[in-house]
Amino acid sequence: MTHPYIPNAEPRVRAEMLAAVGASSVEEFYADIPAELRLDRPLDLPAPFTAERDLVRHMKGLFARTVDTEEALSFLGHGCYPHHVPAVCDEVNSRSEFLTAYAGEPYEDHGRFQALFEYVSMMGELLEMDVVNVPTYDGFQASGTALRMACRYTKRSKVLVTGAIGADKLSKLRDFLAPDITIELAPVAEDGQIGEVALNDSYAAIYLETPNVYGVVETRGRELADLAHAAGALLVVSADPISLGVLAPPASYGADIVCGDIQSLGIHQNYGGGHAGYIATQDHEPLVAEFPSRLFGIAPTKVPGEYGFGDVFYDRTSFALREEGKEWVGTAAALWGITAGVYLALMGPQGMKELGETVLARTRYAMDALARSVTVRHGGSVHFREFAIEVPDSAALLAGLRERGIYGGVPLDERTVLVCVTERHTIEDIDRLAAAVQEVVQA
Repeated sequence: MTHPYIPNAEPRVRAEMLAAVGASSVEEFYADIPAELRLDRPLDLPAPFTAERDLVRHMKGLFARTVDTEEALSFLGHGCYPHHVPAVCDEVNSRSEFLTAYAGEPYEDHGRFQALFEYVSMMGELLEMDVVNVPTYDGFQASGTALRMACRYTKRSKVLVTGAIGADKLSKLRDFLAPDITIELAPVAEDGQIGEVALNDSYAAIYLETPNVYGVVETRGRELADLAHAAGALLVVSADPISLGVLAPPASYGADIVCGDIQSLGIHQNYGGGHAGYIATQDHEPLVAEFPSRLFGIAPTKVPGEYGFGDVFYDRTSFALREEGKEWVGTAAALWGITAGVYLALMGPQGMKELGETVLARTRYAMDALARSVTVRHGGSVHFREFAIEVPDSAALLAGLRERGIYGGVPLDERTVLVCVTERHTIEDIDRLAAAVQEVVQA
């Protein structure tokens, strides 16, 4: 059907576009999407509204159905976390000179280059790394890009990925690395950490997460780094930066590339949005050359004694190389980098340490409290922010908790629920959860 406002909907134009890319139909572009996930009918949309007030009423009705995780008692995590957002984060990121997803250009920068430079500088200090990129879209993309960097650097096409990884993230990695990079999964040991692995010279990297999908803090980092390096591979570690006030940064035990999501650094859950990814390495030029994303630095200007902020090693990027770039990269998460920079500046080293200690302590308190009525998985390991419990019926437990005004966690399978505890949860909140879980289980 020809659309009056979409030129490429015209059949002749569409046919020319398909011929140019060598496709017989638009359906070929969706071949990787499983049939059961594809919508084979028109969208179920209401009839058009003829008046603005009718549309406003309709939208308000939809918004009223939403339950904010700050209104309800929520223990939902699994990649999007209910951390406290200081008011100054919202105050700064709503300023007109920053309020765009774009990273900025010299002709309309208004301080964004400097703000992002401050962000990457503080992240570098936290991570004990020299080079940190301007944020990617999210932590999933950061992990995929980090693994592609490792493959380009080593000129190999196979990676060993921890089995203690979320299903959604693994799915994203498979999509991002297909079709030229093979993923093999490492086993998960009884303590919830990565199990015994073997490596040869066909692997580009070992990929580790800490804390992992079960909230378990991995402790075999140095061993895995040595194993990877002996095989000529890299160790890529995904770490949540909010944990690094109390946990050793991956660089300290030999990680070559560190990546992750920065949503925990002063960014609201935003109904599942508000994500941005970071990638970090040491200042090793062959590896830095594999960054596809923008890097901001400081350099002298034409004016003696004056310095400015801007792109570093720009000719790596698809901005400079266009279709010849190693990966395409956009700038749709720059605002969250500025927000995270505000958060890190506000917290400082001592604040990050106190925050991490609080999350560790409350996580353990919640594990002990829930262990009185359910089985806590991997209870002997150190957990940060999340832990898994085993119950007779995940759906029934969560439904019973919702009836009591509690969102108790995220189901990992029919008998496993992932519970998230942060500094926002008081001891009273945790006790209320534990009592409610006991009630539902007994019922």
